[in-house]
Amino acid sequence: MIYKTTRDFVTNEIWPKDEIIEQKNEELVRSIFDQAGELGLLGSDVPEDFGGLGLDKVSTCVITEAMGDAGSLAVSFGAHTGIGTLPIVYYGNQEQKEKYLPGLAAGNKIGAYGLTESGAGSDAVGGCRTKAVLSENGKHYVLNGEKLFITNGGWADYFIVFAKINGTDFSAFIVERDFPGVSTGAEEKKLGINGSSTTTIILEDAQVPVENLLYQQGKGHHIALNVLNIGRYKLGAATVGGCKGAFKLAVNYANERQQFGRPISGFGMMQEKLAQMATKIYVTESVNYRTVGLIENSLKGVDMNAEGYAEQASEAIREFAIECAICKVLGSEILDFVVDETVQIHGGYGYTAEFKAERFYRDARINRIFEGTNEVNRLLVPGELLKRAVKGKLPLMAAGQKLLGEIMDYSPMMVELPDEPLALQEHMVEMSKKAVIFVAGVALQKYMQKLAHEQELLARVSDMIIEVFAMEAAVIRAKKAVAALGEEKASFHLDVVKAYVDQAIPRIDNWAKNAVAYVADGDDLRTQLMGLKKLLKYQPLNSIELNKRIAKRVIEKPGYPLEY
Repeated sequence: MIYKTTRDFVTNEIWPKDEIIEQKNEELVRSIFDQAGELGLLGSDVPEDFGGLGLDKVSTCVITEAMGDAGSLAVSFGAHTGIGTLPIVYYGNQEQKEKYLPGLAAGNKIGAYGLTESGAGSDAVGGCRTKAVLSENGKHYVLNGEKLFITNGGWADYFIVFAKINGTDFSAFIVERDFPGVSTGAEEKKLGINGSSTTTIILEDAQVPVENLLYQQGKGHHIALNVLNIGRYKLGAATVGGCKGAFKLAVNYANERQQFGRPISGFGMMQEKLAQMATKIYVTESVNYRTVGLIENSLKGVDMNAEGYAEQASEAIREFAIECAICKVLGSEILDFVVDETVQIHGGYGYTAEFKAERFYRDARINRIFEGTNEVNRLLVPGELLKRAVKGKLPLMAAGQKLLGEIMDYSPMMVELPDEPLALQEHMVEMSKKAVIFVAGVALQKYMQKLAHEQELLARVSDMIIEVFAMEAAVIRAKKAVAALGEEKASFHLDVVKAYVDQAIPRIDNWAKNAVAYVADGDDLRTQLMGLKKLLKYQPLNSIELNKRIAKRVIEKPGYPLEY
């Protein structure tokens, strides 16, 4: 019901006005925000005491997914409900919540977030040059600096702004547009998402009351990093919505476009495109909802209104920083794949502004940059694991050494798999996990603390981890579907998982070989390659037949078969 309400809102209230939204019509955007607020779509994460719905994280992701197909409005919505509101939800005191959250939840006030600076992109905390100095009378902070690429910048009422108090203590402030010394620059001219507002925030002796310091002095990094983690899994959910919207467009066009006397959806290569798009959508959807489910479970019993909630929530969310990064990387890259194929399926028409495929293509590109670039997020994945290994929380080297000994005695030919659905795929997930441990272990053993500087090596380990998590999420979901529906009714789940694992294992094998070839040479390299061969021994499936079955389902739908 929540998904349908949001989906209907996007279909009936946003897409018909899309061309006007694309002209950055602030009046129309505010009107849409008011309507969204009345439906509760802006306050799902806001406690009921402050005008929101206080929904669970899964329900919030359902809303975010449905809004992901709203074009430029999806970006304005995401910035407002996420990084523009959540810092106050999680870190605001009682007075700040009472003052700001009701307006944000209702939609009559719009939020934004100011972190990035000209010299501080990926290193936003360390490179922050915006300064805050306490006034002589002690009543306000004086902020000076400039923040870049602020979504909703041109029409936001409130900004979450980060600055260093006395040039050292990285802190966050709630800054109102009407405060003295606050202004915004001209709108950026962008490749896509043209209906969203993107400006600078200019702070020239801006006067911010002391009561608008958010959380604690010098602890702005807690807010920035944890809210970005939430933003990453929410961005992942939004990309799922974007994928489904573009995919439906592609399938409908393929069914309608006639060539050589029949719809182009009847041709094998076109069917393979549609099947691969559906398979990837299934996987990123599985990853996102698995992650948000993990976060939701970790927050069970935690009262949003209780003292110390921020610390508990931050700890829970920080525990899943790796999964949040995976949601962002995988979702944004699968969205790029889907929109690219959507343009291709449209042929020459896909390159014209007359057809919506072109818009999807341009709008999607920003997602690999939002919420930390995919390169930064890729490094975060193994970086978090290495931190845990160094702290003794994860015995990575010991596990790698133990595994090397096991591999020498291991014969893949002797493994007997149970006669049940996805037994082979589940086995390959486990073998791929061992391959990750093996590669990460030998890399850590060679480079130790210097491994953090071997970015190309870490990127390959990261890609392996992302792929393993994606396969496992899809396998778990499909097995649940089989248990609930039976094999016949869950056949689409089974087919897409088999197809994805069949594609993923060669990729993992290649990354693993690439990594060990960098780490070792001579006899060591031959031994390690032999071990990887045993772990990742795999006989490909009939992927052409699998794709034919998947394509048949999406053509008949038409669109993504599992959409509500």
